[in-house]
This record gives sequence, C-alpha cells and structure tokens, in this order.
Amino acid sequence: MNSKTKKLKKEISYDYILDSSSEEEIKLLREAVSELRKELNKFRSAPLMVGELRKIVEEGAILKIPNGNQFLVNVAGDCKDLENGDSVLVEQKSLTIIKKVLLSRDFDVERFVIMEKPTMSWEEVGGLKRQINEIKEVVELPLKKPELFKKVGIDPPKGILLYGPPGTGKTILAKAVAASTNSTFIEIVGSELVQKFIGEGAKLIKEIFNLARKKAPSIVFIDEIDAIAATRIEMGTSGEREVQRTFMQLLAEIDGFKNLENVKIIGCTNRRDIMDTAITRPGRLDRLIEVSLPDKKGIKEILKIHIKKMKLEKGFNIDNVVNKMKNFSGAEIKATCTEAGYLAIRNNKFIISERYFLESIIKVKEKEELEGKDYMKMFG
Repeated sequence: MNSKTKKLKKEISYDYILDSSSEEEIKLLREAVSELRKELNKFRSAPLMVGELRKIVEEGAILKIPNGNQFLVNVAGDCKDLENGDSVLVEQKSLTIIKKVLLSRDFDVERFVIMEKPTMSWEEVGGLKRQINEIKEVVELPLKKPELFKKVGIDPPKGILLYGPPGTGKTILAKAVAASTNSTFIEIVGSELVQKFIGEGAKLIKEIFNLARKKAPSIVFIDEIDAIAATRIEMGTSGEREVQRTFMQLLAEIDGFKNLENVKIIGCTNRRDIMDTAITRPGRLDRLIEVSLPDKKGIKEILKIHIKKMKLEKGFNIDNVVNKMKNFSGAEIKATCTEAGYLAIRNNKFIISERYFLESIIKVKEKEELEGKDYMKMFG
C-alpha cells in the first residue's frame, strides 16, 4: 500500500471520529452559548419598575408609581386579566404596563404566626392558679364553647392585659392558653409595630388583624404592649406622633366597625402605671390580670416543676430551699435551679445536693441587689 492510500484512509477515519464524537460536544457548546447570551441580555436590558394598577379605563390604565404620583398609561397587548389593585411591572420611560406580577404584602405578616403551636400545658405553670382560672374564662372558654355565651345572651370579653414584675410568668400563661386551644397563635412584640415611615405601623396592625380573622379562631399576643400603648402626650417628636397613630389603629381594630369574631387579644406589660386608659376601658382589654410574685406555696409549686428532671441527693429538704426563696420570681427560681446544676457540673457530679441550691440562692440574691431595689420598684 502506497503512501497516498495510507494518507487517504487516515483522513477518512478522522472524519468518521469527528462526525460521531463531536456532535454531542457541539450541541453542548451551543446550549452553553445560548445560556450565556440570555445572561448577557439580562445585564443589557433596562430595569422594570413595580407599580400599582389603580383603575382600568378606556384609554388604558391609571398607574400609581412608588413615589405616589399617578399616570394614565398604556397596557401591552399580551397583558391580560388585570384587576384594580394589582401589582404590575412597567417600562420606566413610557410607563407602559408590561405584565402582572404576584407580590407578597408590604409586610410579611406570616412571620408573626407560630406554625408550631406552643406545647406548654397548664400543669407546667405553677403558682398562678387564680390567673389560670381567669384566663380560661376569658380566652379559652369562648373559643372552645362559644354556644354557652349565645345561650346566656352576652358577648365575652375581647381580650386581657397581663401585668406585673418581670419574670413572673406572663408569657408562659399566653403560651399555655395557646396550647390548650386549637387556635392560631400570633405573637407580636410591641416594638416591632413601630415602623420607620408614616403610616406603616398602622398598616402593619391592620394586616395582622386581617390575618387573625382569616385564620380564626386565633389569639393575638402582644408582648411589651407598653411600647405603643403608653399614655399619649399633647406635644412630642414626629416619632412619638407616629407611635400614637399606630396605637389608634390598634384601638380601632379591637373595638371598631369590624367584628373581631373568634379573635382574642392578650396584652403583656411590666409597666401598668404608664398604660393609656383607652386600651383598658370596657370593651377593649378590660380584664386586667395581675401576675405578681408567688407566695410560699407558689414558690414550692414552681420549684417542683423545675427540679422534676433533676437528680437530687437523698434527704433533700425542699422546704429549707423554699424558705430561702422569699420574694423570688418564677424566673429567679429557674435561674437558681440552673445555677445549682452548674455547681454540680463544676464538681464533676450528677447528683445535686441541697447545699448547691442554697449557694445558688445567695448568688441570685446578690445579682438582684446589684441591680438595685429601686429598679424592681419601678414596675408598678
């Protein structure tokens, strides 16, 4: 075989390999180029503005842009199923409506909903027997047996206000009542309702209560409600006036034209003395429940709850420990149990002695004295 024949066979073999193996590579390269072109077009294209469709008219549509101005604009031919109030994408120069877009509300109120309902039972709440009975009457009973109130011919209270010193179990009571009812539990901190721009706080309140009605039966728990419901003053800064607007919206939602139906409100505060009387008048949060420091019997009940899972030494005298815990709050009792556990860990032990508890009580008391009695007395 001469050299020309060998060369021809080699070229034919090469072309066959190129045809069979490179088709897939060329296809992948074309797809990659196509994706890169799409990405490049995204950088080259002008951004679209999000606006609100106010009204559809014969000439086109009335559009409201974010700065508040309104324009009569055209609507693209393929943009259909538009309704008043829809969020739409518009071209920035001509303000032509390009397409409808589904956006969540300005405030993601769903984040206030506790999807996993609290699991705390009434048995885990100690030293608050009177408060538990009142909450069951006002919150739990109307949600579980509304027919009782219809038979009697009365409307149950709309909400309650829990007040008292810090650490006495106000939030625990709210968690327990949420767990005892088949209700949606919406938790809000008062400071979260104070927004930066005018009107946003009031709008947030409105959307939260709309959500509560939608998911009824529900419980709206407002922790540290004094952040927005403090006594109003005539003169103040613009920020204080905005807080007052938010507060007035809260009053309107509780006792306004819209019926709360199966929505109950639990307010919680350490500062009963600065609360505005408008929030506590009959028809609003008219059931005021004081959650005070536990007495000797209550301290013993709370201590038993916290030591239930702890390994205690034989001969542990719980009464000796309780006698040393005079004027302790529920939070301080829990802190004492935690500190006693730490003392056992430091000594490489798993059984906790009475001595550890007595030393922990001294440490917690020293911390209280360091903060000052005047600080504790300010919570009226």
